[in-house]
Amino acid sequence: MPALRVLLSAEQIHNRIAELGAEIDRDYAEGEPVYLIGVLKGAFIFLADLARAMKTQVRIEFIGISSYGKAKTTSGQVQLTKDLDVPIEGHHVILVEDILDTGITLSYLAMLMTQRKPKSLRIATLLDKPERRRTPVKVDYVGFRIPDEFVIGYGLDYAEDYRNLKDVCVLGEP
Repeated sequence: MPALRVLLSAEQIHNRIAELGAEIDRDYAEGEPVYLIGVLKGAFIFLADLARAMKTQVRIEFIGISSYGKAKTTSGQVQLTKDLDVPIEGHHVILVEDILDTGITLSYLAMLMTQRKPKSLRIATLLDKPERRRTPVKVDYVGFRIPDEFVIGYGLDYAEDYRNLKDVCVLGEP
């Protein structure tokens, strides 16, 4: 089994998500519902905790996308694996992502969501690796900026393993 080093503890994550929920509540104080659109599969835990941290009325949707497969680096090819179940035209939307790395996936998703004419579109990411950016992306809510290391846990995986870890950990060599 590979060595794991805790980068962000469950407590740090919980506290930061509470702060993000409060920020979003301030930004959407007018009382209209907000669609949180989770990018599957990695963002599902972050989305659930973020929704519970918010007082704003929340509607939940998921979109599936892949650019990694079973590799540790993006292929650069973005593939839609699951589309939304409802139209978002005229609604406030926050795309919820687990990690912003190269920006390729999120810029594609932002373009796709914009074409669907939401009332507003913002992006929330738990983790941001700015050193890896290849495509610029404007992110409205960032949990943590992290160094360029391969991380797992709290929904993030390596070949579908490790999503259930409570902490965000750096995956080392066995």
